[in-house]
Amino acid sequence: MMNEVTGRINSKYNSIDNFLKLNKTNQQLVRENERLRNELRDNFYGPDTAVKVVADTLSHDTLGLRRKWLYLQAKVVSNSVTVQNNFIVLSRGSAQQLRKDAGVVDLNNGVVGIVTDVSPNYAVVMSLLHKDSRISVKLKRGEAGGQVTWDGKEPNRLTLSGIKKSARIARGDTVITSGITPTFPYGMEVGTIEEIIPDKSTNDFLIKLKSSVNFYNLQYVYAIDNAQKDEINQMLEKAKSRINN
Repeated sequence: MMNEVTGRINSKYNSIDNFLKLNKTNQQLVRENERLRNELRDNFYGPDTAVKVVADTLSHDTLGLRRKWLYLQAKVVSNSVTVQNNFIVLSRGSAQQLRKDAGVVDLNNGVVGIVTDVSPNYAVVMSLLHKDSRISVKLKRGEAGGQVTWDGKEPNRLTLSGIKKSARIARGDTVITSGITPTFPYGMEVGTIEEIIPDKSTNDFLIKLKSSVNFYNLQYVYAIDNAQKDEINQMLEKAKSRINN
């Protein structure tokens, strides 16, 4: 009898120990993936007319290319999926390089949302499952582009608008980020087409997507910071001020 009780205790202890080891291993893998992602050549950008080398605070690779995208791993500490306006909280903030307006993806590069607020140690993400969320996208197969939103009804089911009826689309097609905004790199997966409905009042399709991200099971994510975003925004502000004047 005593051996049986001892065996049960040891079995439960081993299960807890294995769980803790697995969690630690997952954290190590996420950190290692962060390092590897940041070494990818696609995260660097070389200006087309680089006549003069300018010293700045951005990282460069061995060819002198400037870093454009920086991946920052973070743990999800709070997440909602069942209300009209869902937010996610990350345990990483400005003290750990995370900035407002960074795009957020899951471990498989599926779009999660955009950072809206940061404190020294935490960040709030506007989830893709938020009625004010707007993501610029395109079809992976073809050139047609549009915008993905959420109607506040079914989690993990999104709406794609702006696709003309002349576009060649089919169920199962993948929808990705367009890369035309400074928030996400080109090619991050947003969802796959589940339903295509001709809109009788317009020349567009009304398209339903299944999101690439399982919002019920988010544990770790990557925030993607555009290191050249400030320069881009400064140029845009200058252009706007000239028009207004």
